[in-house]
Amino acid sequence: MNKIIVIGHLGRDPEMRYTPNGQAVTSFSVASSRRYTTSSGEQKEETEWFNVSAWGKLGETCNQYLTKGRQVYVEGRLSSRTYEGRDGQTRFSIDISLTDVQFLGGRGGDDGGAPASVPYEAEAGAMADEVPDDPVDDLPF
Repeated sequence: MNKIIVIGHLGRDPEMRYTPNGQAVTSFSVASSRRYTTSSGEQKEETEWFNVSAWGKLGETCNQYLTKGRQVYVEGRLSSRTYEGRDGQTRFSIDISLTDVQFLGGRGGDDGGAPASVPYEAEAGAMADEVPDDPVDDLPF
């Protein structure tokens, strides 16, 4: 099974484009941070960045409601790749192909009227009629 769940904030506004056959694809980045205290008592914060791609109606919905800074729950398939940056350095990228998204609190708590959850139906490629139960509630720990 290849599945990843990330809760974080958008690092940039979504960018929507279309494939040559007319299918929408929206790309955005999500930053997930954790704070901890080292054994010496020093406060540290680590941030992981994820590139997210949403296809079809799901991508159109993400493009409509998401903005930079918005908190979001994303779920999808994980892939990684290496590439050479403009400076000639080898870079590593963590990519998520989105299968489910939940729009969480926005900047200052404003959700902009966005729906709470937009699951992806793989066969239909459209939004579901019902909002599913919160998958975080189903975790065994």
